[in-house]
Formats: sequence, structure tokens, C-alpha cells
Amino acid sequence: MDREHRLTDPGATEDDLGCEPSLRPRSLDEFVGQRELKENLKVFITAACQRGEVLDHVLLHGPPGLGKTTLAQILAAEMGLEIRLTSGPAFSSPAELIALLSEQADRRAIFVDEIHRLNRVLEEHLYPAMEDWRIELIIDKGPNARHFNLQLEPFTLIGATTRAGLITSALRSRFGIVCHLDFYPPEDLAVIVTRSAGILGIAVDPAGALEIARRSRGTPRAANRLLRRVRDFAQVDGSGTVTRAVADAGLTRLGVDRLGLEPLDRRYLKLIIDHFAGGPVGIQNLAVSLGEEQDTLEDVVEPFLIQVGLLKRTPRGREVTPAAWKHLGLQPPAGGVQESLL
Repeated sequence: MDREHRLTDPGATEDDLGCEPSLRPRSLDEFVGQRELKENLKVFITAACQRGEVLDHVLLHGPPGLGKTTLAQILAAEMGLEIRLTSGPAFSSPAELIALLSEQADRRAIFVDEIHRLNRVLEEHLYPAMEDWRIELIIDKGPNARHFNLQLEPFTLIGATTRAGLITSALRSRFGIVCHLDFYPPEDLAVIVTRSAGILGIAVDPAGALEIARRSRGTPRAANRLLRRVRDFAQVDGSGTVTRAVADAGLTRLGVDRLGLEPLDRRYLKLIIDHFAGGPVGIQNLAVSLGEEQDTLEDVVEPFLIQVGLLKRTPRGREVTPAAWKHLGLQPPAGGVQESLL
């Protein structure tokens, strides 16, 4: 089976898949954080199960690394559904989408990551499938063309995106459940780090877990990545236990500062300060100057910098805040950014 449209059995274990233990939670109870969202989803799942129906279509949106794919797999497992994992760019023709929708399977979920990148022509085939469980097939062309309506088994479409504003209003309106995932506070991330350490067999004390959490950009993905790397420093240079001192030393060597900024974040801020006097400056100028894709800056770098108060998006462009100058050890202009431009 191709990788783009792979089928996942909710009951499969890591031993079955032949890989190291997964850090993904398997149920809503194991899923840390996003409390209000989880409580609402439990209600929706319970109600759908009591009615004997599939869960309404779900749209998950938020910055990368917050657990959208994990949550999609959990929703399928909680409903007892098999889930097909795919992504918007994986489809090159309507035939591929129709083949996926028309697969003969009872009670299933289809997860489409980066759904905002789905071709607009393909969206037209999704609308009747999502609303009426049918798709329209056209056989042949011209005067010999024949139209057929193929009835589908009920399914749950779970879409995920980091760019909710790029989803057409017609597609968005067909999702009955819309969920926004927020950045995680350090306390929740510390719980995730401790849980992941237990799964991986890493000795970590509470202070060490919290230090990693504070510098994880508010995302579980970053927390788990940093935990693995700090484990290496603890194993080679320390006693094997991730303490606060070990975590601080390891993360500093990785270029992750006390606020969680990584080298690209600091390069981004210093570029605005050194070359553009603190801003405002357009995102295209920044992308060219840094040699990075514009999407990378908008989806990965900027959300966290805005959240921690180091960056502002204005109609005129990006502008750093006085807090960014201070974090980098620089003195902001006495009269503000405009004075520095004179």
C-alpha cells in the first residue's frame, strides 16, 4: 500500500509495526492538554455512538506540532473506525480521490493533512460525498458521456491544516466540528515530557522535565524532540538522569535559549533589527534575506515569536517589539523604531 494513502488499524501496536515505542497517546484520556477541546469531543463521540452514527466531519487547525494527526487517530480509535491517512498534495487527479472515497469499508475515517492544499477541482467531488454520501462518476466524454451517482458508506472526514484562512468557505462550512489547537503551557508540556521519558526508559526528574518544557516552543513535537537529544547528553556527559542542570547544558549546546528560541528564530529577529532597524519589513524580503521559504517563516517561526511577544504583524510588515531587543541583549532606540530610521 502506498505511503500517501496508508491505512491504520487503531489496535495495532509498535511490536506489530516493527518500530520503537510510539510516543503518541492512544485515547483522549491519555492526550495531555487542550482540556476544553477534549471535553467537547468526548460529548460528540458519545452522542454519535449512542445514535449508532459516524462522527460528524472534523476540521483541526493550529500551528504545526500540536498533535493534529495524533488527535485524528484518537478520534478514529474512540469511534472504533479504521483510518486512512493521506494529505492534500497527494492527490493529482479526481480519480484518486474517488477511489479513496469509494473503497468498500464499513465505518471508517479519512484523515487529510494539509487539506488547504487540496485542488479546488477535487473539492467539488468532496461536497456531495460529505453531505449526501455519494459521488458523481462521468464515463466517457462528449455526447457519449454518461453520469452515474455512486452511493458511499458513511464515513468521517478529518481535515487538518496550519493555514485555516486558505480553506474555502464552501469546504469549511461542511465540517460540523471545527477545533482550534492552542500552544501548550509549560505545565502540560512537562507532563508530556515525563510521560514520553517513561515510554522511552529515560530517567528524568521534575525540574529537568519542566526545563525542557519551558524551552519547547509550546509544542509537544518540539518537547519530544528535545527530550531525545537531552537524553544523549545525559547519557554521555552526565549520570544518565535528565536533571535541570543537564537539560540546561544540553539545550544551550543545541542553540535553544531559555525562552525556547532556536538559531533560525534569533537570525530572523536580528535580521529585522540589524538590516531593517526593527521593521516594519515585508515577509518576502525576510524570506530572501534568510534563504528560507516564506511558508516556513509564516508557519513555523512567526507564530511562536508572536505568542511570546517578540514580533508584531502589521499592515506595513513585520516589526520586532522592545522585548525582542532586550532578549537579544540589545538596547531599543529611545524614541522607538521610527527614530532609528532617521
